[in-house]
Amino acid sequence: MTHYDMLIIGTGSGNSLLGPEFSDKKIALVEKSVFGGTCLNVGCIPTKMFVYTADLAATPAESARFGVDETLDGVRWADIRDRVFGRIDPIAASGEEYRTTHPDNDNVTVYRGTARFTAEKTVSVALNDGGTATVTADTVVIAAGARPQIPNIAGLADANPLTSDNVMRMESLPASMAILGSGFIAAEMAHIFASLGVEVTLLARSGALLRAEDADVSEAFTKLARERFNVRSNFSTTSVVRDDEGVKITGDTVNGSETIRVEEILVATGRTPNGDLLDVSAAGIDMTDDGRVAVDEYQRVLGGGVPLAGVWALGDVSSRYQLKHVANHEARTVKHNLLAKDENALRASDHRYVPHAVFSHPQIGAVGMSEKQARESGREILVVNQPYASIAYGWAMEDQSGFAKLIADAETTELLGAHIMGPHAPTLIQTLIQAMSTGQSARDIAATQYWIHPAMPELLENALLNLVAQADERAGA
Repeated sequence: MTHYDMLIIGTGSGNSLLGPEFSDKKIALVEKSVFGGTCLNVGCIPTKMFVYTADLAATPAESARFGVDETLDGVRWADIRDRVFGRIDPIAASGEEYRTTHPDNDNVTVYRGTARFTAEKTVSVALNDGGTATVTADTVVIAAGARPQIPNIAGLADANPLTSDNVMRMESLPASMAILGSGFIAAEMAHIFASLGVEVTLLARSGALLRAEDADVSEAFTKLARERFNVRSNFSTTSVVRDDEGVKITGDTVNGSETIRVEEILVATGRTPNGDLLDVSAAGIDMTDDGRVAVDEYQRVLGGGVPLAGVWALGDVSSRYQLKHVANHEARTVKHNLLAKDENALRASDHRYVPHAVFSHPQIGAVGMSEKQARESGREILVVNQPYASIAYGWAMEDQSGFAKLIADAETTELLGAHIMGPHAPTLIQTLIQAMSTGQSARDIAATQYWIHPAMPELLENALLNLVAQADERAGA
């Protein structure tokens, strides 16, 4: 048994905690798989590198209406894959090398293995190379992330389905692929593989894709997806069988039982927090009903409903927002609080305006309330739906489907929510995230700054001006 000042479980955002501020501390760092966590290795970074390639591959299909005749002459999957991981794998390897060999980390011991709690602030690490190590610490930070969720469907686990953890490293592209799921992972993967020539079938239990988005976004995206993919909505998968011909998927539909045959199946139904794999109950740690390690606003882990002294958690293992920018924010909160002199100096994580994006085609960026949520809040609201086609740059792109939907308080023009669907939506949304986070209203930003003409931010300018006009008309009435 070895005792440390601090134990960190997970090398995603948890790895960013370490710095010169803790150089006088004896620290243990545990990682069971690839150094760097989900985002770097199997999540946001590689997927967006694949998305950019998919965008290029999809361009010829849309070029004719601009008077440009293009063809897609070929897709070299191995080159696409190796470009992505030829960049990422060395970063993961160098991160581990830095922690294990650099003199700056002489106070850090890296354990490569799977950690399980056996008592309060005590873990047993099943080492990847054999053997077991027992580690105790004064301070424990749980940053163990999440894993792909495999639904309890007959035969699915035995069919060896692809997940977001391994689909990007396939040896070759299949001719056809079924994607089980209708959320953002499914939407992004469908765009990637359809653009590269795979026949994609999306299997959605509900009647729409991206149901967590504002209803207008979900409806519009589903309509566009049906034009690109074989979208099977209201399809409840009941069994999956892999045989010599590929994968056979059976499901219940409004027309009875149906069977679909594809070469491969990708499960994209969400990710499960890893707290259960850590046996956190052995350390007296509370779990939420949806499987997360329970924390308070300061990222302190709860046990028996109260904060446990010296135990913290961050990222996907504890947050209801499985987003890298949230994990990074929570890591900064934990770092500040670890260095705080007393409880009065603790800082709470700010989860008021958490934005998210979907890098499919079209792209989506959103922050704040949906229209339904805003109406259910009891406030009087204003809603503007501004089409890309209403601005000059939208004309240049011939965009007929994109829009920015803004929701504001009817009296103050406080922005309550923003939802953009169309080219560069995740970039455009940032102006509105800043406004909401700093307390600026639509009136504050609509006409108090220049908006470059005819750049894409004019979409937001016009939407904001329309909100203000609605507020003025309402006040005059």
